[in-house]
Amino acid sequence: MSIIKTSIYNLLKGEFLISKDSFKNWRFILFVVGLMLMMIASSHSSDKKVMQIAKLKNELKELRAEFLDTRSISMKMRLESTVRGKVLESGIKPSEKPPQVIKVITSKK
Repeated sequence: MSIIKTSIYNLLKGEFLISKDSFKNWRFILFVVGLMLMMIASSHSSDKKVMQIAKLKNELKELRAEFLDTRSISMKMRLESTVRGKVLESGIKPSEKPPQVIKVITSKK
């Protein structure tokens, strides 16, 4: 058998895991497995953060819409016609005489 064929056959049999100097191979394999686990944990963490950001963006949109609705209702309630209608319901009528301006003149001594 050729060297390449023998190498492939030994690799498929797992000879590199049970040979005399397999300790260095096991260390490398465990190192790679550790790196893969860290990569998986990191991707799960980033996915969780992305989903939280999307949730907070939706909540922000809802709160902004609620704020705009409340502000528009407040603006309508402050209009003179709305205030006049509410006051008329309680029996208070506007004055028929316009208000007079009082001027105070002080003399300097």
